[in-house]
Order: sequence, then C-alpha cells, then structure tokens
Amino acid sequence: MSRDRGPRRPRRLDRSALIAASATALSLTASGCVVVHGEREVLPSTTRAEAAKALQQFTAAYNAADKAYDASLDADHTTGALAAIDSARLKAGRTNHPDGNPAHAPLELTDARFTIPKKAGWPRWFVADTKANKGSDARWLLVFTRHGLDETWQAAYLTLVAPGKVPEFKTDEEGWAEAVPANSTDVAVPPAGLSKDYTSYLKDGGESFADGVHTSSWRQLRAKRSIRPGLVTQYIDEPLTNGDYAPLALRTRDGGALAFFSSRHFEKRTAAQGASVPTPNKDVLALTDGEIKQSLTMEFVSTEVALTPAEGSADAKVTVLGRVQGLTSAKGE
Repeated sequence: MSRDRGPRRPRRLDRSALIAASATALSLTASGCVVVHGEREVLPSTTRAEAAKALQQFTAAYNAADKAYDASLDADHTTGALAAIDSARLKAGRTNHPDGNPAHAPLELTDARFTIPKKAGWPRWFVADTKANKGSDARWLLVFTRHGLDETWQAAYLTLVAPGKVPEFKTDEEGWAEAVPANSTDVAVPPAGLSKDYTSYLKDGGESFADGVHTSSWRQLRAKRSIRPGLVTQYIDEPLTNGDYAPLALRTRDGGALAFFSSRHFEKRTAAQGASVPTPNKDVLALTDGEIKQSLTMEFVSTEVALTPAEGSADAKVTVLGRVQGLTSAKGE
C-alpha cells in the first residue's frame, strides 16, 4: 500500500549538537538577537553512526516482515515507492502462505558506504551503498529519508547497480556530499523532470536516454509482447513525483547528478474473442481483484537510479543504471 504523504557537525555533528543549536536559537530570539532557523541552516542530514543504525534497523525489520509475511513489521521503516512494492509483496506472500515464508533467508547487508548530503530543510536524507547476500554481486543502493528529528528513518528507494557503476560523489573537506535541487538547471535533465521524461520515452522513444537494459531494450521487449496470437498487451506509464515519491539527487564529482526517481506502469492483457488470458502465477492472483475473463490489468511501481550529466556535457543523455519494479495490484475483467 503506497503512502504519498506530500512534500513531506561541522565534522561529527550529532543530534545533541543539533538540539543544542536549536536551544541557542531560542535563546537568541528571547534576547532580540539574530535568529538561526534549523530548517534553513545547511547541516549534514545525519551522522555516520546514525546512518549505520538506520540501516541496521531497516534490515532487522525487513527480515522480520519477510519471515512472517507481515507488512506491519517493517511499515515504520519503509515509505514511498519501496513501501508500495514491499507491502504488496508481503500481502501476496501472506495470502499464499498464512503461516509465514517457507523460503525465508535473512537479508544481510555488508560493506556499507554512506553518502550523506549537507543541506537545509526537510526531508533530510542519505544513501547507503551496500553489498548483499542476494541479487548476485550488484550493489544495493538504499535511500533513507525522514521529515523531523523525532521520526524514524525510512527507506524510500531501493535500486541495484552493477559493480563499478556507482559514480564518485562531490564532497567537501569533511566528506559531506551535495544534494542537487529537484529543479536544478545545471544538469541535462533536472531530477524533477526525470520521471515524466522517462515515462514519455517508454511510450514514444527519443534521444534523452542512453541505450540500455532499462531503456531501449525494455522498449523492444514490450513491443514484442504487445501483439501475440490471440492476446494483445497494452502499456501505460505514469510519472510519480509527489511526497515520498519525489526525486532525490546527489552531485557527482564531474558536475552531473545521480538521481533516484519513481514511476508507475500498467500492463493490460486482453484476449481475443474465444480465447482466454493466460493464467497468472499465484502471487499475481493474490493481488487481483475481480474475475479474469477477457482481460487482466496489472499495476507496477518502479524505482530507478540514473546519471544525468552536467549541462553542456558532450554526451547529454541520461543513463539509467538500475531499476527495481514490483507488482502492487491487479484487476480482472
């Protein structure tokens, strides 16, 4: 079930220092001096220790939910696109296995590298780049967000990227990264425009995106599937840009940006008169409302991570490095 909530240290600076800074600001207000607003001050989103703790808590909650097929066990640790995908997966699992996941194997995330932007305002967020005991040798990139100091860190994005493809980030002398504003004009495609441009590209093609598994190859695959004997498949793609589906981006060392964004995709299979839609697997059936007679419409949510080059680069095409997609609902008619 998706949750679209709306635009929700100097070195080693931690939460106690942030609280102390807020207290100082209140004191200065009372004395008539200049007020420093925490929401406007540029600060690291979190400490490295707290980022590591957030990753540990997410992993523990994820494993508990996966073992029991109980979405309530990690609901406080996921949001946005990842929550939509994860909760649907757990719902299907529980429908088919009410006693829990018979194939559960704990997820282990190791070799964690944290990239923490220094920014003003909420949400605060950071990226965890990890190895996992699942998904071959791909790096797991998780983006954690929160909208207040008392909130739990929640994973909004999960994407898998091939080893060696994660770019180097621009950092200051203390190792803090730079967040790229959603409407930044110094990159080829602003982060705010990526979801809309991507879904338009999937429909009509174009030159904005570099060829690859998640771009040209995916379009070719869908074209082959669109017409089969006795079955027509139609695709509709929609951008997701609001609340915890909003894009987040980090400045790369070369001046571009590594951006995380979301999208929604519909796939409708319609059988010819006298024919029937192939029976989907039990996980699809668990998320299907209605009776599948002539058609089946499936809704997917997808998380993407892409490199958008610096404005003026010789190659201005966006490269989609990774995509994780999950079925969230289906309807039979």
